[in-house]
Amino acid sequence: MNFKPILIVPGERKSVFFEIFFKSIKKRFFSSPIVLICDKQNLEKEIKKYKFKKPIKKIDPKKIYLKKFKKKEIYVINVQDKNSGAYIHNCFNVAFKLIKKGFSNKILNGPINKTQTLKRKYLGVTEYVAKNFNQNKFAMLIYNKKLSVCPVTTHLPLKLVAKKISKKLIKEKIIIIDSFYKNILGFRPKIGVVGLNPHCESILKFNEDTKIIFPAIQSLKKTINVNGPFPADTLFLKNNRKKFDVIVGMYHDQVLAPIKTIFEYDAINITIGLPFLRVTPDHGPNEKMIGKDNSDPMSLIRSLEFLDKR
Repeated sequence: MNFKPILIVPGERKSVFFEIFFKSIKKRFFSSPIVLICDKQNLEKEIKKYKFKKPIKKIDPKKIYLKKFKKKEIYVINVQDKNSGAYIHNCFNVAFKLIKKGFSNKILNGPINKTQTLKRKYLGVTEYVAKNFNQNKFAMLIYNKKLSVCPVTTHLPLKLVAKKISKKLIKEKIIIIDSFYKNILGFRPKIGVVGLNPHCESILKFNEDTKIIFPAIQSLKKTINVNGPFPADTLFLKNNRKKFDVIVGMYHDQVLAPIKTIFEYDAINITIGLPFLRVTPDHGPNEKMIGKDNSDPMSLIRSLEFLDKR
């Protein structure tokens, strides 16, 4: 039987990704074949360092369409470039081509150094991936089956957030969330939205919470189970957050700081609104932890579990 594989771009050569990848494979059984798209020489060094015993088979990307994949097997497509930035782009390009040709509908990437690799051309990898598929409407969902969060703006400097948010953008994100839960997860979510200002109040004449956020929510209430805006400092309290499946915030740390405090590594980053599934574990390269064998693999385990079921 031919199974569609999970394509994995491990990301930076210097990161904890392979440590947690090997731990993940040892801890869990995954049905889907896995195709690593990376520097094979670097992979072999990591295999030796962490004493990983499972065989990894090299495949030619030109002949990959003739390959029949089996459960539990791991493959590697060799990509090499001495330049770190070019190397990451080349790895992604291989994965994108395979996605576009229908070889797979599942991609997972490891941590990327946004400043060095993306050269500030994109706010983050979410935007980078979406741009390569000409997708203008998408969202970042930090997912846990108990509670997920979505920032309306992603890696945007805080001083620019108030200028960026609009009724149109807020509605767009909520609609994408509702569609993802309905089509991928099989149910309509209960969505709560937090305000921009402390207590949803402002000393200025123009209050974004009443002029932008509230009207956006009201316009969707007939078709989507959404409520707000709520003060961000109280919505994440236990008895408040249990009323919702997703909490939408206006900026990155407004909702990512609480969700990481609550679940720590037990959450994954999903780019929703794409014509395929793109997931990444919710951690960075963490170069200071390389070689210490102390990195928690839970987020990668959850990422692989999520893709393996679909």
